[in-house]
Amino acid sequence: MTKYAEGMGKKDSLSLVGDDMREGMTAVLSVKVPDPKFSSQTKEKLVSSEVQPAVQMVVADAVGHWFETHPKEAKGIIQKVMDAAAAREAARRARELTRRKGVLDVSTLPGKLADCQERDPTKCEMFIVEGESAGGSAKQGRDRKFQAILPLKGKILNVERARFDRMLGSVEIGTLITALGAGIGRAEAEQGGFDVAKLRYHRIVIMTDADVDGSHIRTLLLTFFFRQMPDLIERGHLYIAQPPLYRAKRGSDERYLKDDAALERFLLDKVLGEARLSYADGRVLQGPELQEEAAWLREASVRLRRLSSIIPVALLEQAAIAGAVTPDVERATAAAQILVRRLDAVSLPAERGWKVVADAHGLTLARTVRGVAELHTLDMAALRSADARWLAERAGALQKRFGDPAALKLDRDESSVAGPASAFDRILAQGRRGLTVQRFKGLGEMNPDQLWKTTLDPVARTLLQVKVGDVDDAGQVFSTLMGDVVEPRREFIVGNALKVANLDV
Repeated sequence: MTKYAEGMGKKDSLSLVGDDMREGMTAVLSVKVPDPKFSSQTKEKLVSSEVQPAVQMVVADAVGHWFETHPKEAKGIIQKVMDAAAAREAARRARELTRRKGVLDVSTLPGKLADCQERDPTKCEMFIVEGESAGGSAKQGRDRKFQAILPLKGKILNVERARFDRMLGSVEIGTLITALGAGIGRAEAEQGGFDVAKLRYHRIVIMTDADVDGSHIRTLLLTFFFRQMPDLIERGHLYIAQPPLYRAKRGSDERYLKDDAALERFLLDKVLGEARLSYADGRVLQGPELQEEAAWLREASVRLRRLSSIIPVALLEQAAIAGAVTPDVERATAAAQILVRRLDAVSLPAERGWKVVADAHGLTLARTVRGVAELHTLDMAALRSADARWLAERAGALQKRFGDPAALKLDRDESSVAGPASAFDRILAQGRRGLTVQRFKGLGEMNPDQLWKTTLDPVARTLLQVKVGDVDDAGQVFSTLMGDVVEPRREFIVGNALKVANLDV
C-alpha cells in the first residue's frame, strides 16, 4: 500500500513500507497456546497458525482505538514513520552515489574532481582542498599520475546536527561521497554501508588553510568522516596535510615554516647560538643554558601578553617584577613604592611621576604627561586570573633576574633589558634582521611549485594520520563541539581557551 506525506507534492512524495512503520517499535505479548509449535529447537519463533490472526485482530483494534483517542501522540508516530521513510530513501540515494573506479565510469565523477591517471586505488591519493583558488594551485602543482584534487566550496554541512537525508541533499557532501566511491555509513550496514573494496583512493588527505577558518573546515570534515565513514579512519586511509604558514628567506636561502611556533623556534635557533644574557645577580647564560632560559622567558612573555589587553606589557612586566600583580591588597600595597621607582626608571625623564594605588578594586597606575592624564587599572578579576597567579608565584624569580636591568648581547650589540617580555622580544627582533618573512593567508597564495615541494611531494611533505584512540571519548568530543547543546561547548571553550597561545583572528 502506498501513502503520501500530507502537504507534499508529487515530486516530494514518500512511499511507505512496513519496515518504516515498525522501525523502533517494540511490543510485549503474552499468548497462552495449548499446543505451541516453534520454528526450531531453540524456540525463537512461534509458528502456530491459529495465533497470528487472533493477535493481529486484537492489536489492530487496540492500536486503532489508541490512535483515535490520542491524536497528538499519533501525529508524532506518523512523523517518525515519515522520517524512517526519508532515511531509507536517503540510503538508496547513497548507494546510487557509489561506483568503483573504472574505465567506463569517468563520466559519472563530479565535475570539480581533477582525477589522477593511476587505476590502482592502493597507489592513488586524493587531496580535499578549501576553495577554488587553492584547488587551482593544487591542480597545477600535483603529480597527476597518482594525485587527485577535490576542491570544496566553503564550509560543508555540520553532519552532527543534520538528518541523514538532509546530509545527502548537500551538494558538497554528495560530491565527496561520489568521488570516494565507497558508500557511506558503517561497513556492517545492510544497505549503503561503507565498502573499502570500492574505495577509489587509499590515501585521503584533508588540506585546508593554516588559519581559523581552515581549522573549522577540517573539523567539519573530520566530523563527517568519523560519523559517516568511520571505517575510513579505522583502516588508516585518512590524513591531514601540513601546509606551511610562513616562508622565511634571506638571500637565496629559504625555509618554509608550519606555524607561529615553528617560526619562533627558527628565529630562536638563529640567534641563541652566539647570544649571551647577563643577569644582575652575576649569572651569565650562553649556549644550552640560554636555550633553556629562553623557554622560561617565552612562558613569562606569553602570560604577560594575555593580560596586555588591559595594561601595556612594558608596565605590566614591571608590576610583576615588583610583586604587585596579586589580589592580596596588603602585598600589592607594600610593592607599590617599588613599582613606582621601577616605572620611573624605564620612562623618559619628561614622562616620569608615576603613582600606584592598590585597593579592593585592583591595581591602578597613573601619571600625567604634558598635561594629559594616563590611567591603567588591573581589576580584581584580572588579578585572580590564571596568568596573574602564575606571575605572582614567580615574583621572586622575576625579582632575582630583573631586580636590576639585565644585559643581552646579540651578535656584536649589547643592550639593557628590564623584563622578560623585553628580553624575549629583543631576541626575536634580532632573529628577523635581514630576514624576509612571508605569511601565506591561504593555499591559493602559494605558487604551484611551492605547494608541491612543501605539501604535495611525498619525499618532502609531512602528513598526520588520523587515528581514534578511544571511540567513546572521540564521540563525546564531537558531540560537545559540533552538537546542538550550547552549554557543554561553552564550558569546553572556557576551560581550554588559555591553552591557545596564538589565536589567528
